[in-house]
Amino acid sequence: MAPGSALLIGVLVVAAFVMILNETIMSVALPTLMTDLSIGASTAQWLTTAFLLTMAVVIPTTGYLFQRFTVRQVFTAAMTSFVTGTLLAALAPGFEVLLAARVIQAAGTAIMLPLLMTTVLSLVPESRRGRMMGVISIVIAVAPAVGPTISGVVLGALGWRWMFWLVLPIGLLATGLGLALVRNVTETRRAPLDVVSVVASAFAFGGIVYGLSSIGHSAEGAAVPVWIPLGVGLVALAFFVIRQRRRQDAGTALLDLRPFATPAFSVGLGMIAISMMALFGALILLPMYLQNVLGLDTLATGLTLLPGGLAMGLLAPFVGRAFDRVGARPLVIPGSMVVSGALWAMTSLDAQSTQGTVVAIHVVMSLGLATMMTPLMTSSLGSVPPQFYSHGSAIFSTMQQLAGAAGTALFVTVMSTTATARATDGADAVAASEAGVHTAFLFGGVVSLVAVGASFFVGRGSAASRPIAQGADEADSAGRGSAASPVKAGSPTKADASVG
Repeated sequence: MAPGSALLIGVLVVAAFVMILNETIMSVALPTLMTDLSIGASTAQWLTTAFLLTMAVVIPTTGYLFQRFTVRQVFTAAMTSFVTGTLLAALAPGFEVLLAARVIQAAGTAIMLPLLMTTVLSLVPESRRGRMMGVISIVIAVAPAVGPTISGVVLGALGWRWMFWLVLPIGLLATGLGLALVRNVTETRRAPLDVVSVVASAFAFGGIVYGLSSIGHSAEGAAVPVWIPLGVGLVALAFFVIRQRRRQDAGTALLDLRPFATPAFSVGLGMIAISMMALFGALILLPMYLQNVLGLDTLATGLTLLPGGLAMGLLAPFVGRAFDRVGARPLVIPGSMVVSGALWAMTSLDAQSTQGTVVAIHVVMSLGLATMMTPLMTSSLGSVPPQFYSHGSAIFSTMQQLAGAAGTALFVTVMSTTATARATDGADAVAASEAGVHTAFLFGGVVSLVAVGASFFVGRGSAASRPIAQGADEADSAGRGSAASPVKAGSPTKADASVG
């Protein structure tokens, strides 16, 4: 790597970890917030879903941002947005302001994640990408996993506002370090912003996730015509895809979709989506199960989920090194089976289950996810031609966050619908919650079987052995002379490391 690259990536990793931690920091606090703010479960879960949804809407614009602005400028904007949202959340007088603060936080987080991925792809040699992606997987998967633990510890001693007051100085410190250490390692150019595509992406991703969440609202009596937001979202998504395909030949697409032409990218993206649905679905359901069914307090709930997060973080770097040696498939296939087995085991949880059983199952699922995440990220993004790194990272991050939002909405919807039906039939609150959690995990187990089947289609080779240059030539022949040059100019390259 070029001199100073490791320090730059280190600063970005620390900043991204703190920011993505906030994706799930509210999960343990949801029961407390439901009581304090007088809201239902499906309304409260928007504090997590809105965060993920905002990221899914903002991330597609990062391809433009990386072309138009320097790394230092983008980093400063992201951290300023995050710190502002954190302060507003700490001062929020009610649900509406708290929700708005979460959206502001998410806008900054959305920029940081693809910035980190693109920088790593551009500056790290292919032979070491597995190890570095192992570190990034800690940011993507472990930060959300330990969010509930931190939330539980804070709620056990302080009020929910302290979840933000304690994060605020860390965000300010990360901002200061970034301003002092982050260098400009990319070249910029005046790229046009396709406002129509930005609006279309907002309606597409917003409509789909809102429609999924509306099913849960309907279960609680706030009937919403689900087909309206879902229909708007699907139509807007189709329009968005068509517009990008037409504009990418001229190099003016908001999000160039040619990375999908690489099978390794598409398969890996689909499996990451399923993995994120399982991760965020479990992280939203387990705290509700532990508190509403087993009767644990917030501190005990957070500590119950801590071993899984730690296990994932400890295993990720070793998985990265293993990927550099053996490739993706030998790791992804058993990993997907372990995750599926853990989700099916969660269907057996009931009011008589012990806290130790929950810890064991959650640790097993976390180990399976750790075995999958790093190989999938590295093989998928490493298969993309270099001139499309920024767009591949944006697509990857967009779908990852959309899957997390969809997983949260779907799991809560299934749980709420089942629990409401059981309560209507005369079941008490604990029995209704138990039935809802069981059905939601049953849904997750069925979805996980798709990932197991898809794992056999993951490529064998590691990033170091994959013929990236050949893939780049093929992409260039598909849109020669018009798209490759503008996109490459706005994306960081290995040669750009000397700029800073």
